[in-house]
Amino acid sequence: MSDLSRDELMQVFKKVKMSVRQKAKEAGAPLFYVQDGQYIREEPNGEKIVLDKGERKIDPYYKK
Repeated sequence: MSDLSRDELMQVFKKVKMSVRQKAKEAGAPLFYVQDGQYIREEPNGEKIVLDKGERKIDPYYKK
């Protein structure tokens, strides 16, 4: 097995990200990630919710 170049590795990561997003959406599960220093919960319908850094609950129906 040969080593992947940086570009090849980035292509693999892009495909994995798309696959994970699609599977989460199909399962009705939210995605959690950090973007620009903010914690984001992305709902299956595409709605993005910025979470407080101190928030510990990850229940998708949690309301402030």
